[in-house]
Amino acid sequence: MPSQPTSAPVQRPLKLFLIAGEHSGDALGGKLIEALRAQSSKRLELRGVGGELMAEQGCPSLFPFSELAVMSLVDVLPRLPNIWRRIRQSVEAVIAQQPDALVILDSPEFTHQVAKRVRRRAPDIPIIDYVSPSVWAWRPGRARKMRRFIDHILAILPFEPEAHKRLGGPACSYVGHPLVERLNWMQSLDSEAVRRRLGTPKDRAVLVVLPGSRASEVKRLMAPFGDALRRLQAEAGPLEVILPAVPSVRPLIEERLKTWPVTPHIMSGEADKFAAFKLARAALAASGTVTLELALAGTPMVVAYRADPIASCLRFLLIAHSVVLPNLILGETYEAIQARAANGASAQELEDQLKKLAHYSVVLIGDLLRLESELLLDEMKHRGE
Repeated sequence: MPSQPTSAPVQRPLKLFLIAGEHSGDALGGKLIEALRAQSSKRLELRGVGGELMAEQGCPSLFPFSELAVMSLVDVLPRLPNIWRRIRQSVEAVIAQQPDALVILDSPEFTHQVAKRVRRRAPDIPIIDYVSPSVWAWRPGRARKMRRFIDHILAILPFEPEAHKRLGGPACSYVGHPLVERLNWMQSLDSEAVRRRLGTPKDRAVLVVLPGSRASEVKRLMAPFGDALRRLQAEAGPLEVILPAVPSVRPLIEERLKTWPVTPHIMSGEADKFAAFKLARAALAASGTVTLELALAGTPMVVAYRADPIASCLRFLLIAHSVVLPNLILGETYEAIQARAANGASAQELEDQLKKLAHYSVVLIGDLLRLESELLLDEMKHRGE
């Protein structure tokens, strides 16, 4: 009797559950999925919490992740019942999927609460934290506590593996910063095309204003940024202001623009944002990843961060010399944290940036090249090149 043909064994998919709590995590998650799909021979089975970029890569969100975009205790308290409900929902979804790994992306206020509960209920599920919390800046004791529920950290800043080793944190590997992969693209963008589209006169200074991607940031920074622009315009003359905004906070930004002395050009999309950086003479920005983006684009900046009253009282707990990523990487800074935000210092510093641009550009170009070199060198070491 002839033998029956045997069918090829069905390959088991790689099951992943990814959780991002804000836009930066969504961007990382989208790129991670894209890279895994390109490099893995297995089919991906994805579940998770994220935004548009993760959804485009085949990972739809359990619920709108904009609900999680809170920064501090004051922001969290009114929304605590809903946040706890989302934590429980996320944990149940992870347990139901039984993934090969749970990957949490930034936003430790939410993702770590999920990870702790998954570890208690399903200790065999590996948990990977993509982006280290800022344990090197404040509350360093978090590093050691993370060992209970995090198996490995994928770090995007070159000094973080040594920081976790020193602080007794989980195993940590530097995997490179995603901005390094985009340097050539950023530098190829045509800023003059943006100028022509907006009708911006060539003889008028362009200022980029970035009040944040979270509602809590926007609420705290729009008013002082407007005051800074009012003072700056009185001293330096008419300005062209460009305001890149993510969709989730654009309505809030438009509402709070009513008190500003200038009407900015609101732009959306990554290409327009980076082209605007290249076009701008200076930037006023919320502290965060955008400061590294501005530095790599070569844009002089004044960085602002206004914490809630409780966090402000605890600023003495900061152990890092800076709250600005380029300064942390370069190891040098001039900053006045929190105290000067309410007294018009931002306007004066912006005016200084505009008046002293020729000197500042020489300093900036040197630091920019050093920043690029350090990030690229770390990237090459990581890849073994």
